[in-house]
Amino acid sequence: MTGSFVERHDLWTAEQDRAAADIERIVESQGLEMVRLSFADQHGILRGKSVVASEFPAMMRAGCNIVSTLLAKDTAHRTVYPVFTPGGGFDLAEMSGAGDVVMVPDPTTFRVLPWAEATGWVLCDLYFTNGKPVPFSTREIARRAVADLADAGYDFVSGLEVEFHLFRLEDAHLSPEHSGQPATPPSVSLVAHGFQHLTEQRYDQHDPFLQILRKDLQALGLPLRSLEVEYGPTQCEITFQHGDGLAPADMMVLFRNAAKQIARRHGYHVSFMCRPGIKGLFSSGWHLHQSLRDRKTGANAFVPATAEEILSPLGLNYAAGLLAHASAASVFAAPTVNGYKRFQPYSLAPDRAIWARDNRGVMLRVIGAGAGDPATRLENRIGEPAANPYLYMSSQIIAGMDGIERQLDPGPPADTPYETPAPRLPRSLIEALAALRESPLFAKKLGQDFIDYIVTLKEAELARYLTEVSDWEHREYFDIF
Repeated sequence: MTGSFVERHDLWTAEQDRAAADIERIVESQGLEMVRLSFADQHGILRGKSVVASEFPAMMRAGCNIVSTLLAKDTAHRTVYPVFTPGGGFDLAEMSGAGDVVMVPDPTTFRVLPWAEATGWVLCDLYFTNGKPVPFSTREIARRAVADLADAGYDFVSGLEVEFHLFRLEDAHLSPEHSGQPATPPSVSLVAHGFQHLTEQRYDQHDPFLQILRKDLQALGLPLRSLEVEYGPTQCEITFQHGDGLAPADMMVLFRNAAKQIARRHGYHVSFMCRPGIKGLFSSGWHLHQSLRDRKTGANAFVPATAEEILSPLGLNYAAGLLAHASAASVFAAPTVNGYKRFQPYSLAPDRAIWARDNRGVMLRVIGAGAGDPATRLENRIGEPAANPYLYMSSQIIAGMDGIERQLDPGPPADTPYETPAPRLPRSLIEALAALRESPLFAKKLGQDFIDYIVTLKEAELARYLTEVSDWEHREYFDIF
């Protein structure tokens, strides 16, 4: 058998072939010494290997082997599946015995890292050694969702609005007794007090780090729009220009990875945890702006035609799909135990599946100036910053297209989002997983095997959570009983 792994299995497009040739020139001309090969795992966390630059051109086409057990891990890096049984617990021969899968770089994602000396970075896709895509690769799932949408005549357009917390790192807790699964989290202090939303004074207190972050993100080529201070202590928000298809999801995993690495190198700690367990902090959300572009006309398919309309008929159908499947999709938008502590009334976060024009209390906020406004879009406010972007965006496409195919009606918009009767969003990850298990749509579109896979990983995480004695329990019961 001749040819590289990429050639034998016809894995690259012509655009990727051209990009690979450009990368080789960049590696040589900029004197790069290392290249990081990374893939986004089931949690949206980047994992991978670093190779010396001289080996990278060949490995770019041959792929890089990596252990398949990374796909069996929960958020504490504990192996959930019995990987040394036949099929590795996945009922797939390729997953037996903790064998390898192959990381294949996507050359169009290559970057030179501004904060790491002489180091390149590239995002990879996962394949079995026989050339078949790994069915648990979330980037592949998103690629299929985008392709299905394209077959229906539309492109997915989305923009990122992400909140996070910025701290000064006081103690990383690196002594042996702090090691574990999970390890002791770092001790931190605030960069600034909160409760002065968007004041210039608070922004300036954050600015020494935000300047560093901005310069490195722009050097990466990420289309940054704004950096802001949010209402809560030491809380920030970042927005990026909208993009098509997979690009915003790739941007999100790169941004989160970059922000954490840059922060650590400068004595800070950035957290995308929704609600850190630190007194006085506020929950962070990830608001996903989205619309569909008609592939024939190039026009935004959500734009209303008349002054009386809030969205086009197709936009209303799409919104209705998001609302109808909100509970099941919440597993992908808010995948952690912690994320459900944000869904509180009167909190600038939704607590029920409801929509309205320019109302920050609803799940779906319609943004746009009315008839003919090409910037018309939906802002889904359900997400948490820790969500896997490939699954979050896939869930939106799947649910929205179901609304279009069935011509669902979202009902009237809600002017009083916390009083209007509507289905409640799940109050816990337990409720969300139950809704996902019962969803025929996601089982059909993602495959029952993938649903079982995600549910198994999250239930393992839940089981550890439910057996842990919390500070709340100790305060509540230790003295009185």
